[in-house]
Amino acid sequence: MPSIRNSIDRLAAWLAGRSHVTLRFTVHQRLAPIVEPLIERLLLFDDDGETYRCSISHWTLNERPVLHTHRGVVSTLRVDGPLQDAGRTCLPLGGLIEAPHVTAHLDPIAARQLDNLLQDAIDEVIQNWIIEHGLYDQPRQRREIDRRRADREAKRIIAAWVSDATADASGEACREGSEHA
Repeated sequence: MPSIRNSIDRLAAWLAGRSHVTLRFTVHQRLAPIVEPLIERLLLFDDDGETYRCSISHWTLNERPVLHTHRGVVSTLRVDGPLQDAGRTCLPLGGLIEAPHVTAHLDPIAARQLDNLLQDAIDEVIQNWIIEHGLYDQPRQRREIDRRRADREAKRIIAAWVSDATADASGEACREGSEHA
């Protein structure tokens, strides 16, 4: 019973005053090459590891695995899986809308319809952004980035933005939202 062994290891580590525990589990050989790098990233004790852990923390809160989560500023649509074969298409098992004063469970058809509407809206907004910023006129970039250089540049941009926002804040309150990006 790996879960009992893991619990005993955690208790022993706590009693011994250690901050690390040993977890033992068995995984199918076909899953090992996929699971191992995920676990290694989750266990990083840095900002990346924290981000990975936060990005999946909701997994334990939901009864079903989540296919998509569309988050607005105040509203969320969660589309639940696993996908089900429905002839020539696949349908989710359902969905959940959470908004101010509203919590609503969606049936498979309604969940798919709203999911498709949101995906279409996202595509439209991205296409408009691409056009507005002339990205079609620029050479296509590689998907991969040089983390060291890209992170350093991103932090420089953030520092400059903070500096500008602080200077602007003396005259007017800082506003956030889609129209202020």
